[in-house]
Amino acid sequence: MSVNGIPPLRIGDLTAPVPIVQGGMGVGISLAGLASAVARAGGIGVISAALVGFYEGETEFFRDPTRANIRGLKRQIALAREKAPEGIIGVNIMVALTDFEPLVQAACEAGADIIFSGAGLPLNLPELRPEGSRTKLAPIVSSPRAAKLVAQRWWKKYGCVPDAVVVEGPQAGGHLGFSVKELEAPESRLEVLVPRVIEALKPFEDRAGKAIPVIAAGGIYTGYDLYRYLHEIGASGVQMGTRFVATHECDASPAFKEAFLRAGKEDLTIIRSPVGLPGRALRGSFLRKVEAGEKRPYRCMYHCLRSCDYRKSPYCIAAALINAQRGNLEAGFVFAGANAWRVDRIVSVQELIDELLGEYHQARLEREGGSP
Repeated sequence: MSVNGIPPLRIGDLTAPVPIVQGGMGVGISLAGLASAVARAGGIGVISAALVGFYEGETEFFRDPTRANIRGLKRQIALAREKAPEGIIGVNIMVALTDFEPLVQAACEAGADIIFSGAGLPLNLPELRPEGSRTKLAPIVSSPRAAKLVAQRWWKKYGCVPDAVVVEGPQAGGHLGFSVKELEAPESRLEVLVPRVIEALKPFEDRAGKAIPVIAAGGIYTGYDLYRYLHEIGASGVQMGTRFVATHECDASPAFKEAFLRAGKEDLTIIRSPVGLPGRALRGSFLRKVEAGEKRPYRCMYHCLRSCDYRKSPYCIAAALINAQRGNLEAGFVFAGANAWRVDRIVSVQELIDELLGEYHQARLEREGGSP
């Protein structure tokens, strides 16, 4: 099945007519509302598991965060499935989460179609999938070396290979899998990484006798980019996050979305996150105060990220992201991709998909000739 001639994204027995994965954005940016809208439009909608239990109610969350996160994730998957019964619903679960293992198991139990997992190497992900589960597993990597390491471990220990691999380049938003120095290195460019990851995975495709689709992510903004990565670079699909923030269905507050509309290129900055990784965000009053050396004393909600040492951190990243999602940008900040400054309007998910597909077909017409 294809949409007007565009090749679908096939991941095992899953087929997305539109080869676009909506990036999983926490905290609370991509929940059931956004994910189901993308799934209905033919792409793969993705719920972020990061602190998803906070939206079950603060009292329940603080009483037992892990239990609230499990309940919240299952509820979000059920809501998305109800709104998009025929669509593909995925979940993004970061390896760095302290409740990574129970959240993976919960996602599988709730019937998620696919789990995307990065912010660390998901070396033990297959053993967390319950026996008989049909949930697909897709690691997110930032280098061919990481892709090979994951595939080797999975094949040697579990006799399986990834169902898909997302390659996230340095133009992505949020936490990045590169050092600050590597962000500008020529070999870190996404168009360089994708073919190298495809090459690194080829021996494992041959061993397993199955395709491992590679999905390009980070800085992809237009349908022209979509065409380029599918037909000139060799990806099977693309992942996009920033574009989906500026949609009516995105689960963030209006103030969060409007931060994208106001942003200029100069507002994008690389921060050093409390979790020890660089991240791309929009500079606002909160981050300016942090840059000026202001510390915000706080009590850790719970140790949500394994690598966070709250005793040495100038602020709680969980609280900052929750505040931003709710629209309180004086007490939080907005993660964003390198092209966030190009956002100039808020549209529906279907309008965005239609625009991207229109640009894709125009690119095909320009490069290949013939009818679009």
